[in-house]
Amino acid sequence: MPTATLQQQLERRQAIARLLDEHEIYLQSELVELLRAEGYPATQSSVSRDLRNLGAAKLRNRYSLPERVAGHNEQPLEVIGQFVRDIRPAGPNLLVISTAVGAAQRVALTLDRVGWPEIVGTLSGDDTIFVATASAARQRRLSSMLRQCLSEAAQ
Repeated sequence: MPTATLQQQLERRQAIARLLDEHEIYLQSELVELLRAEGYPATQSSVSRDLRNLGAAKLRNRYSLPERVAGHNEQPLEVIGQFVRDIRPAGPNLLVISTAVGAAQRVALTLDRVGWPEIVGTLSGDDTIFVATASAARQRRLSSMLRQCLSEAAQ
């Protein structure tokens, strides 16, 4: 299959976002079929790349996109709170966040988009996130802020 143009990729990614919102999609092959039915050229590998680019995660056995964050709105933290299992320091500039299996990427992306100055960057695996901070003081402040937001979400 010929390489898609940038415009085709953007249109396909918009279609993927819409389809994930409209349908419960459990397999990439289902998404490929839906895209092809709408006239979008798609393969499993292109869909896999698109899902990764969109920040999609497979949660509760289906694909979903992270919540969009507007400004300093803390509401998305309430959404991800259900996936966070533990927050602990690792040295003076690193927080380790444990999540439900498969949720780390979604939680990390939400943290990146919140735009808090305490967060220098995140690195996520499947169920663990490393959050880098610029100082020990910022690490403590971030840990406190996260615990407060997540405890409010649990109420």
